[in-house]
Amino acid sequence: MDTEHGTPQRLRALSSRLVNQAALAANRIVDQELAGAGARRYHYALLAAAEEYGPSSQADLGRRTGIDRSDMVATVNDLAERRLLERAPDPEDRRRNVITITPAGRRELTHLDGLLAAAQDEFLAPLPAADRRNLIDLLTRLVDHHRGDHG
Repeated sequence: MDTEHGTPQRLRALSSRLVNQAALAANRIVDQELAGAGARRYHYALLAAAEEYGPSSQADLGRRTGIDRSDMVATVNDLAERRLLERAPDPEDRRRNVITITPAGRRELTHLDGLLAAAQDEFLAPLPAADRRNLIDLLTRLVDHHRGDHG
């Protein structure tokens, strides 16, 4: 079903264009959901990585989340000011910082999980559950392939 009236068929048949348009819609929905909680996508990504991987250097967290180094510093500063993360010198290398999620950060992450679940439901609303699972599988395979995670 074409919702873009007058779009040339060649454009409507480009998977790369469709994925990009879907990503734009998904980002808009997620950004709106997070903004209502005073959060951004980087906040969620950093809290999720800190919770999953435990105390880590800023560089490791940046690699795991894909957050650029300059954006990482600003994001850590913001979350540390809000007491959602703690930053402390690395006992093995005092030049580096170790980032740790706080109990308040875990509560915030749980809250953001709920908001993002609602955003996913809104984004995927036209798809039944089986199609949603299939879409996630297909997108995961594409991302893994283009990251070089394939065998």
